[in-house]
Amino acid sequence: MVVEVSTTDEDGNAKCHFVGIDIFNGDKLEETVPSSDNCDVPHVNSTEYRLFDISEDGHVRMSSCLSRTGVTKDLEIPTDDPLFQKIKSGVDEGNQLAVTVMSAMGEEKIFAFTEIGPE
Repeated sequence: MVVEVSTTDEDGNAKCHFVGIDIFNGDKLEETVPSSDNCDVPHVNSTEYRLFDISEDGHVRMSSCLSRTGVTKDLEIPTDDPLFQKIKSGVDEGNQLAVTVMSAMGEEKIFAFTEIGPE
């Protein structure tokens, strides 16, 4: 996610400075390019999956998530992530959950969940 863009003009060579935050790990990234260059923009997808179970080690197994189109996923969420604890609590309480997965540039991550009712 781009959080800052600035331009400079040194000796008639305009440059653009981009500052971004990696949406998957939170790292700050910076890049300076000539203003005449093209910049690639990643396409970010968001997909909702129905969650059936989550293991104690943070794995959401192959048959655990089901999208509206019938695609299954094998996802993992770190057990020290506060989101894991909330999802696990919801499953333990018997609630049906849907998880939102964002994907871009070959990476995927669970970003959110919603309760869709009791089982």
